[in-house]
Amino acid sequence: MPHDVIMPALGMAQDTGRIVAWLKQPGDPVRIGDALMEVETDKATMEVEAQADGFLTGITARAGEDVPVGKAVATISESAGDIPAASPAAAGQARNPAPSGSELPEGKSVIMPALGMAQDTGLIVAWRKAPGDRVAAGDVLLEVETDKSVMEVEAGHDGFVAAILAQAKEAVPVGSVIAIISDASPENPVSRSLASTPGPAEKPAPETPVPASDAPPQPVASVAPRPAPGPSLSPAPGLAASGGRILASPKARRLAREQGLDLSRLVEHGVAQPFHVADLETLRALAPVAPAGKPEAPAAVALHISARVSTSGCDEFVRWFAEDGKIEMEPAALWLSFAAAALRATRNTQSGPLVIGLDRPGSDRAQYADPDRTRLSHPREADPDASADLILRDLSGSLLTAVRLTAGESPVLTISRDDSAYVLGLDFMATQLAEKDAILFVTDFAGRLQQPLRHIL
Repeated sequence: MPHDVIMPALGMAQDTGRIVAWLKQPGDPVRIGDALMEVETDKATMEVEAQADGFLTGITARAGEDVPVGKAVATISESAGDIPAASPAAAGQARNPAPSGSELPEGKSVIMPALGMAQDTGLIVAWRKAPGDRVAAGDVLLEVETDKSVMEVEAGHDGFVAAILAQAKEAVPVGSVIAIISDASPENPVSRSLASTPGPAEKPAPETPVPASDAPPQPVASVAPRPAPGPSLSPAPGLAASGGRILASPKARRLAREQGLDLSRLVEHGVAQPFHVADLETLRALAPVAPAGKPEAPAAVALHISARVSTSGCDEFVRWFAEDGKIEMEPAALWLSFAAAALRATRNTQSGPLVIGLDRPGSDRAQYADPDRTRLSHPREADPDASADLILRDLSGSLLTAVRLTAGESPVLTISRDDSAYVLGLDFMATQLAEKDAILFVTDFAGRLQQPLRHIL
């Protein structure tokens, strides 16, 4: 299925982005994570990565062009010769409908931002400002939830909230106008839902379309509505489609965990992923009926693997970085990178993000996104509400030399120090890691810890 590449929004005040250069050419094969192009805004220049595997086709904007936020600039197709079913330019225009109607006040538009190239919509969690309120450019205007995070969106302009064009709990397409900020206080502020906001006029298609040429018509993708849960629905293969992983926003996942709700039940009832906070109401409404004639699932089994590695390799590497590279680095930063790389190798995949948590006695947990793909000395922090793929527990500064605890939602790799050796302990559940994968992970991590140069070469 073709995947549109759209111009992302880096902030609410951004209306366009300038394509500095295309890093891939039409027909080139691309994989998830490959840099496709460089985009320049008034704030930054960033590389835009591919969010699907395939071939780059249908480029509609050249280097040096300014492209409206939300507009499609290319397509990732299944083969190099594929022609997109719909024009990417038309698709981009559909994503950024201008509010129509003479009753709307004049002012600057606030659009639904794109947090990533794979994001099509954002769910409005709550409005922090009401129609008619005075706002400054840096004031928080609303909260938006996507499949990756919940973020506070700033107004981006000084003035007054003259119109709100989508309400809380509504999913809004990226690039759509959701509010208007006026310079003067509005006499009649507007507040309405997305459903009642007029869109651009569309010409109805004929009941029996006739192709204008002998060429077969291109198929047009349609979006199926989310089915309502009910006993008549058969279980959907949602877990298989998502690679065995439940897709949910960090906030929805956290609330489900705190309230003891099982998100897999939504998958069983055919509710489309990714799940948002609003889907928890559907989950609560499901009757807790166990399948007839089936025994209860056995309790998850806690497992443990341990290893010992000399500290000399890691200590010398950190010392070499400080003396020759003039870079001060904590050993834990190195371990985060080792853990992510070892876990990625164990899963035998280079695509997809990884979140590694870092626990230390007396400190709150910190979380880092893809630490194996950032500078060793500066791992990038991740959303604190994101679900961690692995927790690294650093006890090297304590008197504890070995611990064995029960893993929680994620496998836990504990690192402690015993004289001249690091003691490694992996606590995990049988449902989190297969035994052979756990052995491969600990072996790989221990090898990187013993010879750090192996990791960077």
